[in-house]
Amino acid sequence: MGASGAVTRSTLRQQIADALRDEVLAGRLQPGREFTVKQIAEQYGVSATPVREALFDLSAQGLLESDQHRGFRVREFTVADYRSLVEARSLVIDGVVRGIFFGPSLSTAQLTGYRDCLVPVRRRAQEAARAARGGDLDILIGYDLRFWRELGTLVGNAYINDFLHRLRVQAWVFAVPYLRHDVRARDWLWHGHPDLVAAIALGDHDAVRAVLDDYSAHALNWADRLAAGELEHPGRGGQEPDPGAPGA
Repeated sequence: MGASGAVTRSTLRQQIADALRDEVLAGRLQPGREFTVKQIAEQYGVSATPVREALFDLSAQGLLESDQHRGFRVREFTVADYRSLVEARSLVIDGVVRGIFFGPSLSTAQLTGYRDCLVPVRRRAQEAARAARGGDLDILIGYDLRFWRELGTLVGNAYINDFLHRLRVQAWVFAVPYLRHDVRARDWLWHGHPDLVAAIALGDHDAVRAVLDDYSAHALNWADRLAAGELEHPGRGGQEPDPGAPGA
């Protein structure tokens, strides 16, 4: 695990957790990889306490598994896990969308407020879509997570937003090992972010639902193809990559 430099600021616990999460999302820490508190502490040149806390935080988020005798291991998600993540995400989002768009009609002031909040989100959407079309996975993951995180602030419920963010990170962790080996990523990565922003800005109920349905269907279709054995895990046989994969 190549360290990117020593961590020196005061928020060591969060910085170490963020750095390790980035390592997993970048594919440098593969599913099943084991390590100890001591190894991570030496890597970043810090004491064991903030490292242990960071690793337990990542375990609580479902990214790591802890073993009393062997340390920590990057969690290996199965296709069934991935499908469950997507379905859980869809159910929660469906409830949110119904609450916002299918409850009492939005007033002009509310719609204007949403449009104002969407200004920075629209920029994230454009960058995510550009990265998806270009097949740039590193940039896509970063902008995709920021896009959904910022869009989630419209819900006005931090607990729901945090839950959905966790599901998306876990979905990306599952998908990354496959996506890193697919040279045709630009042909299939989901890039409907701008369409969703445009639909929300217009207050178009049907268009919002259509984009979100496409988002989920895209991921579930990939899960079906994985379950059918059309694409093996890169570390377990390495068949030719499947062009029908999702943008997590």
